[in-house]
Amino acid sequence: MSARSHAGILPGLVLSSAIAFLSFAIERLETALMGRPWIDGLVFAILIGTAFHTFVGINPRYKAGIHFSSKLLLEIAIVILGGSISFAVLGEAGLLFGAVVAAVIIGLATSYLIGRALGLPDRLATLVACGNSICGNSAIVAAAPVIEAESEDVASSIAFTAALGVIVVLVLPLAQGWLNLSQQHYGVIAGMTVYAVPQVLAATVPVGAISVQTGALVKLMRVLMLGPVVFLLGIKAGRKGSGGLSFTHMVPWFIICFLLAMAARSIGVIPDGLEPAIKEISTILTIISMAALGLSVDIRTVLASGGKVLAAGTLSLLVMAGLSWLAVTLLLF
Repeated sequence: MSARSHAGILPGLVLSSAIAFLSFAIERLETALMGRPWIDGLVFAILIGTAFHTFVGINPRYKAGIHFSSKLLLEIAIVILGGSISFAVLGEAGLLFGAVVAAVIIGLATSYLIGRALGLPDRLATLVACGNSICGNSAIVAAAPVIEAESEDVASSIAFTAALGVIVVLVLPLAQGWLNLSQQHYGVIAGMTVYAVPQVLAATVPVGAISVQTGALVKLMRVLMLGPVVFLLGIKAGRKGSGGLSFTHMVPWFIICFLLAMAARSIGVIPDGLEPAIKEISTILTIISMAALGLSVDIRTVLASGGKVLAAGTLSLLVMAGLSWLAVTLLLF
C-alpha cells in the first residue's frame, strides 16, 4: 500500500478509532455504575457512528478510511478471534455437542424462514438468523462480508439483537424459578438462547456455579459453529454470484485463517496464556470496525426496517428457547 493510500485511509481510521474509544469509555462507566456492561461497547460504537453520520454528515475524505476500518480490520479481528477457540471441547461434550449442532441448524433454517415470511430481504434475514442461532454480534459481523450485506442491514440486525439480548438476560433468571429448573438444565437453556458470552455469565451467575460452567460450555459450542456456517454461506453466495464458483469468493481468506488459528490453538502452537490478549485485541479491532460501520449508515434507513427485524428476532429467540427446552427434557438428562 502506497504512502498516498495510507494518508487517504488515516482520517477515516482516526475518526472510527475515536468513536471506538468513546464506546469503550461508556462500557467502562456502565461497569463502574452497575457492576457489568449491560450493553456492549460494540453496540454503542454502531449507535454513535450512525448518529454522527445522520446528524453531522461524513466528509468525502473520511470515506476511504471508514471503508478500510469496516472491512479489513473486521476480517483481521475474526482471524485473531480464532486463536482463542480450541476444538478440544468437542471431544469432551459428547451428546450435548450433537444437540447444540442440531439446534443451531434447525434454528438457522427456522429463523431465516421467519425473517423472509415477515418480509425481510434475503441478506437481512440471513444476518438475523445467524445472530440468533449462533453467537449474536460475532456471527452477524462474520457473515456480513461473505454474503455482501449492506451496512444498513448489519447495523439494523446488531442493534435489535442487542436490545433483545438485554431483555433475555433480565428475564431468563426469573424463568429458572418459575420452571423449577436444575442448575445444569438452566445452564443449557441460557447457553443456547443468550447471545454474547458476557451476557451468558450475567444470566447464569445469579443461579449458581454449575449453571455458569454449563452455560459457558454450551455457548462455546455455539461459537464453534461459526466457521462451518460462514463456510456454507460462502458456498451459497458463490453459487448465486455471476462470477461462478470462485474458491476465494465461496471461502473468504479470513474464514480459512480463522479455522487455521483454531487449529493452532488446539495443538498448542498458540498457548492458553495468550487467550485474554487475543480476545482483547480482537474486541478492540471489532469495535473500531463497528464504529466505521455505523459511520456508513443513515439511521432513517435502519429504523425503517426496525419493526420487522425486532419481530423476526423475537420469534427466532423463542424458537431457540424451545429447542433448548427440548434438548434438556428429551435428549440430555
